[in-house]
Amino acid sequence: MEQVSSPAPLITNDAVVLGILVVILAFVFKTSSSKHPFFRKFYSVVPSVLLCYLIPSLLNSFNIISGEESGLYTVASRYLLPASLVLFTLSLDLKEIWKLRHKAGLMFITGTIGIMIGGPIAILIVSMFAPDIVDGEGPMAVWRGMSTIAGSWIGGGANQLAMFEVFKPDPNLFSAVIAVDVIVANVWMAVLLYGAGIGERIDRFFKADSTAVNDLKEKIEQHQLSIMKIPALADLAMIAGVGLGITGIAHFFADIIAPWIELNAPYLDKFSLTSGFFWIVVIATTLGVLLSFTRARDLEGVGATRIGSLFLYILVATIGMQMDITAIVSQPGLFLVGIIWIVVHMLLLLLVGKLVKAPFFFLAVGSQANVGGAASAPIVAAAFHPALAPVGVLLSILGYAVGTYGAYLSGLMMQMIAP
Repeated sequence: MEQVSSPAPLITNDAVVLGILVVILAFVFKTSSSKHPFFRKFYSVVPSVLLCYLIPSLLNSFNIISGEESGLYTVASRYLLPASLVLFTLSLDLKEIWKLRHKAGLMFITGTIGIMIGGPIAILIVSMFAPDIVDGEGPMAVWRGMSTIAGSWIGGGANQLAMFEVFKPDPNLFSAVIAVDVIVANVWMAVLLYGAGIGERIDRFFKADSTAVNDLKEKIEQHQLSIMKIPALADLAMIAGVGLGITGIAHFFADIIAPWIELNAPYLDKFSLTSGFFWIVVIATTLGVLLSFTRARDLEGVGATRIGSLFLYILVATIGMQMDITAIVSQPGLFLVGIIWIVVHMLLLLLVGKLVKAPFFFLAVGSQANVGGAASAPIVAAAFHPALAPVGVLLSILGYAVGTYGAYLSGLMMQMIAP
């Protein structure tokens, strides 16, 4: 049977799409800072960062633009994300970040366990009332496809492809679960971004001790105020030079390191060490941290974090345009499995977070470091405060390391439970 291709989007020129995305960002942030009663009330309910994400997703869903055909996400994730990480880490206080390690690590591990057991539990629940959704034999066995989601949600794309090679699901099944992966993960990210906007209320419910997080934010803000000045052109050029210059350095060495490891130590792919993107993020973050011990730290006073935030929000918009909410209709059964899976992950995080009285920041970033990885964990972290973005990066790198092992065990459990 001839495959019917989807209709072309209304707008295919990436220059036009980028213009639309940036205008959306400008509108959202202009209205969110407005003193008009309507906008003040509206943004007290709907966080601005959530709109930066959802409006592009609606344009994609209604085929006005296409995240699949556009190259903007690749550009934003490979160029703007590393640059923003550098600009965020310039003002980093490692001593304060280190104080966050206990609860941040605990919530990350909890999120990982939630993904590992969430898939088997979801398959078990669905098999009780609709076994045909989660059955299948040989390469068409649904558990094989779902194992690749475990790889994606604990680590990232490299871990997902590792599970594809290990369990070898049928390519058509793999295509279907990719849709589940993207849609459910993006909806969950939207939930976390909304939660970031009401984080203080959630912390009161948890009776959480957010002292360490608040202390870090206050120290960063005090440092910003102490060195704040009106930026001259030379200052802005320095910010661009540091951010994009180090991004270039990160790409240069990633292009050397990743192929060398793939050629000489291919078994290290299970740690994502053969992934160029992994090395770009690691090198950019490391160099940014090193610069925080130099006079480059003073670039924070002329707007380094604000320019980094702008870069990151452009990435948010390009991530949003990857989501097609209408795809849920095409495979409702598999989406049900994915939804139950992420709910198990959420409930475990809420339970442990409540028991240890962890701030919602740790829950959100620990979750997104698993489900979203290095491309989106800093976004969720920065939604609380730009200074916290490096926490998301560090946890997501840990996710790359454990992703293949956790996903493999999850796949074996799904195999045992599947009808």
